[in-house]
Amino acid sequence: MTTPSARDDHHQYEVPLLINGDENILRIENDDAYPEDCMVDYKGDRIVFVNNKSKYGGWKSAGLIIIVDIAEAMAYYGISANLITYLTGPLGQSTVTAAANVNTWVGFIWMLPVFGAFIADSFLGRFRTIIFSTLIYVLGLGLLTLSVVLPSIIGPRDCLLNSSSILCTVPSFQVIFFFCSLYLVAFGRAGFKPCVQAFGADQFDARNPEECKSKSSFFNWWYFGICLGSSIARLFLTYIQDNVSWALGFGISTFSLAMALIVFLLGTQTYRYSVKNENENPILRIIEVFVAAAKNWKQSSSLDVSRDGEVAKSHDMRVGVHQFRFLDKALVNPINSTKNVRQCSIAQVEDAKMTLRLVPIWISCLIYAVVFAQSTTFFVKQGNTMDRSISTSFQIPAAALQILINVPIFIFIPLYDCALVPFARIFTGKPNGITMLQRIGFGMFLSTLSMVIAAVIEKRRLLVALDFGLIDQPAATVPMSVWWLSPQYLLVGLADVFATVGLQEFFYDQVPDSLRSIGISLYLSVLGVGSFLSGSLISVIERITGGSSRHSWFSNNLNRAHLDYFYWLLAGLSFVELVAFVYLSKFYLYKRGTSS
Repeated sequence: MTTPSARDDHHQYEVPLLINGDENILRIENDDAYPEDCMVDYKGDRIVFVNNKSKYGGWKSAGLIIIVDIAEAMAYYGISANLITYLTGPLGQSTVTAAANVNTWVGFIWMLPVFGAFIADSFLGRFRTIIFSTLIYVLGLGLLTLSVVLPSIIGPRDCLLNSSSILCTVPSFQVIFFFCSLYLVAFGRAGFKPCVQAFGADQFDARNPEECKSKSSFFNWWYFGICLGSSIARLFLTYIQDNVSWALGFGISTFSLAMALIVFLLGTQTYRYSVKNENENPILRIIEVFVAAAKNWKQSSSLDVSRDGEVAKSHDMRVGVHQFRFLDKALVNPINSTKNVRQCSIAQVEDAKMTLRLVPIWISCLIYAVVFAQSTTFFVKQGNTMDRSISTSFQIPAAALQILINVPIFIFIPLYDCALVPFARIFTGKPNGITMLQRIGFGMFLSTLSMVIAAVIEKRRLLVALDFGLIDQPAATVPMSVWWLSPQYLLVGLADVFATVGLQEFFYDQVPDSLRSIGISLYLSVLGVGSFLSGSLISVIERITGGSSRHSWFSNNLNRAHLDYFYWLLAGLSFVELVAFVYLSKFYLYKRGTSS
């Protein structure tokens, strides 16, 4: 059984997202060209709705899947939240090297789901992909835990004592084993992450008005669950790793994910599974349009040859003819074409155009992801230099401050779903109160503001270090409370409420029906490319500002570094990106019948 996604009338469009007028509305009168998808139970029988209700799917199944993702978030953030501390501590890497390694790994974590989604949508289906990928995921976490235990198995390392610290050489085998395990985790998560979220959204039928509203709420509560799991990891697992044992901290992550797989399998008989009538590979169908348009560039399309004909009429009703006209070359007229010509259906061309419309929005969100990447790298390193004591005998781990990202999420997601959306609905008439792109845009504004605040606070930290004569004492604690970092963490979290949840819903909602997992992976790939860009930007700046010299923005001695300059640079880039995003959003056409 494959588990493609539920159908959302993907060929219908509405007005640009940031415009409330009635212009550019595109209508459709004939749906017969599109195959009908249906929902089945675990036995393969078509699900029947009685009084708009079914014993399969809905909140009971989606709630179970949210619980699964809480456990997975606990497992993932139990590794990623404190990874830079492990790399610069037990593995002995420099700040720049560790930051680059974290950004690269996180980049793969968010990019590989495109591959996992391809496997799910084209071959295995979501349910099987979730099971197989979770097994790989658990194996990777288990090996990662074993790699942390290795030093106690291998025995004492070679260490040198200098004037200020003890430097120990880490065996190459341990480093290689650690990173191989780390990237096995990335491959396992590649199939889990896009499929389990899309599978959860499949538990609601968008053709049912009540379930359509529930599907939108699902994305809010889904992210709420992720934040709950990540909060547990950031608060408790980082403390265990810093103060008890790295092996125990990583081992708990492994156990958490193993339990998540068991819970997921327990719900097998309650889930809805979406199946489609067509047997074509959905991704290859879209690729075929671009290939056909390229090969047929000298040919006349059906619209050019028969502007008043039935084909042209049908095509014009489906999409604005002014958009991506070059793809219409895939709609060649078979009568007036050569033997070597390739011809695609109208449905294929519309799916290709629908996917291509997402590209400008995808690009205009990348700097937001670069900003987001700083919360797990330089924010943590800043906290390590500051006063983290809560009492005379207890210090909060620097990575634990990442829980502040979740505080506004815990507060505002229920508030957004239960208060803001109904209130905004009164004025806009939209089921979700505001459009998806309006939500994303506001989140991007907040992330820009977070970089401004971060730059100001880092400048103050440097001045305090200078005033107390600590500029050349990197191991000394700067007498400035770590809670000064709270505003930048809180703003990143508030930006998450709007931008990240909005991106999830947008890319799931706006791709063709048969590519729902790909839609989720497109959102994840924004974060992945953003992490790669962050790593590349750090490397370029490091070369320009003097490498390992005392003038480097990313010196190992943060009291000599200039993270404030880096934050100001990101604030400027974020502002430019926000302007571009608003401009592009004005011209985006989206589906009729969606939440926006």
